[in-house]
Amino acid sequence: MQILFDESVTWALRPILLGEHEVATAKYLGWDSKSNGELMTLARDKFDVLITADQSIPYQQNITEADVAVVVLVARTNDINDLKPLVPELLNRLNDLKRGEIIRIEAGQNEESP
Repeated sequence: MQILFDESVTWALRPILLGEHEVATAKYLGWDSKSNGELMTLARDKFDVLITADQSIPYQQNITEADVAVVVLVARTNDINDLKPLVPELLNRLNDLKRGEIIRIEAGQNEESP
């Protein structure tokens, strides 16, 4: 799967996903100054999934028209230590994503209650 991190997701998360997936960052591609709409338009031809920590993106963009799946990581901060606990759920859900779909992955989302 081809994955793009927007500028809100630290590049330090990239090595964790490599192996099963190909991962690029908006900054590496020179797309870090693009608006969310522009980024999603650019992403649709080269990427299957856009991963972001920008929680407002679902309200700004028409994801179904963008023809790219979007994953919103919801953590206390965008620091690698806050995002790492979201990785197992992210990996679990990536292969089932469809273009035009948006999901949120949050800390404690799938933890069982006592």
